[in-house]
Amino acid sequence: MSEEEQQELRVRLPKKGKGELFGVVTAELGGARFACLCSDGKERICRVPGRFRRKVWVREGNYVIVVPWSVEGDKRGDIVWRYKKLEVEWLNARGYLKELQ
Repeated sequence: MSEEEQQELRVRLPKKGKGELFGVVTAELGGARFACLCSDGKERICRVPGRFRRKVWVREGNYVIVVPWSVEGDKRGDIVWRYKKLEVEWLNARGYLKELQ
């Protein structure tokens, strides 16, 4: 095994106690807003909060963690995490993203 394969991959999972969900970005709406299909079956308009705006670049097709708002939670939410390609492969292999496919 190579050195990269021996390293343990740490993947952040949604915290159910905080109401976090898996989501996939379906469209870019502009103004740091995106249409996301969430693991609960609802489509939400999600934004990237200001503290992440310059650190996290989100594109259509990215897998993300969404936190629904306390007001209009069925329609809106915040994107708090974006998964990288290797992390998405790890999640798929373990069956975490079945609801989104």
